[in-house]
Amino acid sequence: VARNFFGGDGTSAAPRTFDPANELGVQDPVGFWDPLGLAADKDEATFKRRRAVEIKHGRISMYATMGYIVPEYFKFPGYLSPSLGLKFADVPNGLAALSKVPVLGGAQIIAFAGLIETTGFFQAESTTDGRGPREGAFAMRDSTETGEPGNYGVGFPNFLGKVDDPEARKSKLAAELANGRLAMMAIIGMFFQDGLTGSAWGDWATYTASPLRAFENELGVQEPVGFWDPAGFTSDGDVAKFKRRRSVELKHGRICMMATMGYITPEVVGKLPGYLSPSAGLKFADVPNGLAAISKV
Repeated sequence: VARNFFGGDGTSAAPRTFDPANELGVQDPVGFWDPLGLAADKDEATFKRRRAVEIKHGRISMYATMGYIVPEYFKFPGYLSPSLGLKFADVPNGLAALSKVPVLGGAQIIAFAGLIETTGFFQAESTTDGRGPREGAFAMRDSTETGEPGNYGVGFPNFLGKVDDPEARKSKLAAELANGRLAMMAIIGMFFQDGLTGSAWGDWATYTASPLRAFENELGVQEPVGFWDPAGFTSDGDVAKFKRRRSVELKHGRICMMATMGYITPEVVGKLPGYLSPSAGLKFADVPNGLAAISKV
């Protein structure tokens, strides 16, 4: 589907070329990173939509991450719900807090989030300006998509005013993107660890139901990494499979130790005297090191 961002029927002069690789968020050391090729078509409208979503999720995740950390050190005095006798101090940190928040309190949170979502921080001319229906059910437009994604005009996210200096503004917006991306990864990690262990800080000792514990006392579990199985090969707790993989690991390890020495020794100690193949007139000294030796044997 062709999109004409500048009006007209597309028969006039070609519009400027949009290149996502030149947009904010392309930062060292990774540079432009789009392994799935989502921006390969260089569609500006699609890019702005995704950038608006990225910024919004990053901001929410930064607040959520702080929401995990701050209560570890400080909670408000007094009551969260006087009618229920529920104090702020009684609310646990993390996911467990969901079980303590009153129903009406949860409804207020959802209503507030919905109000912000449908008004774009009250910066749109109306609650539907720039937010009309898009393809697919329940999909809405962000009110900043047609302009600068994420710019609601309120100095977000700290509400302390806008940054007028162009270079300072560019630097701060790039920092916001980077910190938002980090926060998205952080909050997902906190949710995962909290769900498994009951603590966002991943106290492994409290996760007694893990099938991985069947192997945490086996040889190879060493500091500083401890038990490391990121791909979850041992998650089924199958001892036979573990022993099969361990025997393969040991065999490959022994072969690789010998192979490594086979690379190093000829460089340091030298080579055996005499002939490798008297009939072919091939001496040990004539055999090069490394892969090139295969062509001489």
